[in-house]
Amino acid sequence: MKAIQVSKVGGPEVLELADIPVPEPKATEAVVQIKASGVNFIDVYYREGRYPAPLPFVSGQEGAGVVTTTGSEVSHLKPGDRVAYTGVLGSYAEFAAVPADRLVQIPDKLDFNQAAAAMLQGMTAHYLSHSTFPIQAGHTVLIHAAAGGVGLLLVQMAKKLGARVIGTAGSDEKAKLARDAGADDLIIYTKQDFEAETLGLTGGKGVDVVYDGVGKTTFDKDLKVLRPRGYLVLFGGASGAVPPFDLLLLTKHGSLFVTRPSLHHYVAAREELEQRSNDVLGMIDSGDLKLRIHKAYPLSQAQEAHRDLEGRKTSGKSLLIP
Repeated sequence: MKAIQVSKVGGPEVLELADIPVPEPKATEAVVQIKASGVNFIDVYYREGRYPAPLPFVSGQEGAGVVTTTGSEVSHLKPGDRVAYTGVLGSYAEFAAVPADRLVQIPDKLDFNQAAAAMLQGMTAHYLSHSTFPIQAGHTVLIHAAAGGVGLLLVQMAKKLGARVIGTAGSDEKAKLARDAGADDLIIYTKQDFEAETLGLTGGKGVDVVYDGVGKTTFDKDLKVLRPRGYLVLFGGASGAVPPFDLLLLTKHGSLFVTRPSLHHYVAAREELEQRSNDVLGMIDSGDLKLRIHKAYPLSQAQEAHRDLEGRKTSGKSLLIP
């Protein structure tokens, strides 16, 4: 089968199209013929070696497809089932062996592209808004990269929960996408100082929570735009890792809370995975949550997909199609 393999860590050029054997399932696994694979910043972190993995490895953490074979201990799945998953390396390929307890059924009305686009970013937006900092009516939230894959979904969820949403974006075009998704106010961070603008929009009071997937370049100012006892939810580092900082800064800026969550810990139990994925896929199925798929690249163009993602050329979700 064709797969995108990483033999050494580095830039997008280390994503190599290779011929490798179709995997055989272990007792608790199912083999999935991948119809669409999601492209995410966590893939960049693994490619760069920021998140270590034994070399060589097949890249990709998110996929949707059809079960072809199951292991001897798998009873809840059968060949032909339409499934999706996230959090398991190996989705940039024509086939992947996946632990069966990580696979969820896809609603009949959803296609594979929608399912692959929803799993990681959709469930990330869900746990951020429903669990890490449960948004309530009347909250004011700041969402960085509001036109990104997580951002557009998070904007929609925050609005449905009754929040006032302030978003940041890098261009007028991206700002329009975020506004169309429901954001109340948009700050073009390439033209405006998001700290000054956020404080101005809140009458100097600050926001209840900042959702930040950018990291290094936004962190310091995030602390300055929060209300006393506000929450900084740092869920990614698109601009790089946040350097060590003095915890007394949290006291200085109002007894703040900072958390660095991961989806893995919010879907660790099978029950929570099913609940969260069913909520997200159900919202898409009903039309309450709109996906934006930026581009579906052929599997062979994985390098280009990563370059576009890192170059901030995308809005919404990027996919690879085997």
